[in-house]
Amino acid sequence: MIKIKNIYYMLAYAFEALNTEGYKYLESEEFENAADLFAAILAKGISAQVKRGLAREYLEITEPLSKVNGKIEVTASILQKATLGRQLICSHDEFTQNAYLNKVLKSTSMLLIKSSDVSKEYKEQLKKAMLYFKDVDTVDPRMIKWSTIKYSRNNASYEMLVNLCYLVVSGMLMTESDGTLRLNRFVDDQNMHRLYEKFVLGYFKKHYSYLHPEPKQVKWAVEGSDDFLPVMQTDVTLRYGNKTMIIDTKYYSRSMQLNSKYNKLSIHSSNLYQIFSYVQNERFVNGGDVCGILLYAKTDEDITPDFDYVICGSPISVKTLDLSGDFSTIKEQLDTIAQIVLAKQ
Repeated sequence: MIKIKNIYYMLAYAFEALNTEGYKYLESEEFENAADLFAAILAKGISAQVKRGLAREYLEITEPLSKVNGKIEVTASILQKATLGRQLICSHDEFTQNAYLNKVLKSTSMLLIKSSDVSKEYKEQLKKAMLYFKDVDTVDPRMIKWSTIKYSRNNASYEMLVNLCYLVVSGMLMTESDGTLRLNRFVDDQNMHRLYEKFVLGYFKKHYSYLHPEPKQVKWAVEGSDDFLPVMQTDVTLRYGNKTMIIDTKYYSRSMQLNSKYNKLSIHSSNLYQIFSYVQNERFVNGGDVCGILLYAKTDEDITPDFDYVICGSPISVKTLDLSGDFSTIKEQLDTIAQIVLAKQ
């Protein structure tokens, strides 16, 4: 099982904002579960955002007014008989803190405040932060339109907080049979995979920037048009001289598959086909020395993938990261991977 403190380190590498001084004290904190960790980070981040200034946006407000402001809604005024009270229904733009980004922060915070999984200490921190959100509405967490949220220079400081809210809402939210909401104790596999991928990329960006770590599209080695061929997108690509390493991160509850027909354990076939295709097409199109690694998060299985192959002349390895141990061990494993790329030709 993943160590809670390691989730913090993974978040810190995935989202650079967590490396600032304001969050450093969290490294020495002991958290009972992921919900406490997320509540603590969110409370601290929201307080810091309040000091910077909450986002504002223009929203159309429709309300009865005794003095005309903006556009008069004639039909609405007549239907509501607001004129009897010497008022008219008017629509006007207002530059308000009731912005969608703030609604996301408040709705997620309220979800954590109501959760039995979050300790009193962190609930109080969130409640204190919410005092600045009295003019901000909440939305149903299940209805948040994550894909519509865009970032610019003016709201870039929200990106880490909103990503954290996404992990809380989509990964920890469950609906009981009676319609009430509760939080899981840990993030589900799907969302942990996203975090795991971002963490591995963030680690190499932080410590091995000269290897140009990035997610990269691999071109198909195809004659003619590649229309309708699926996109090959790596999780992490490292480059050094004429050497290229493609890393595909995997976070599963089971890292090995069982072939029931032959009663045999094997690497997930789709994963191996995927990394093999990436490596072969990259080598054919761009040349050089290309290798690939399937990097699994360690599970509780008896057999842990730790294999090295040469397939069609290309080195392909299957390795694991043990997220349940000390973070220093995780660092050593990632450093070892980087050294493979740095090794002399």
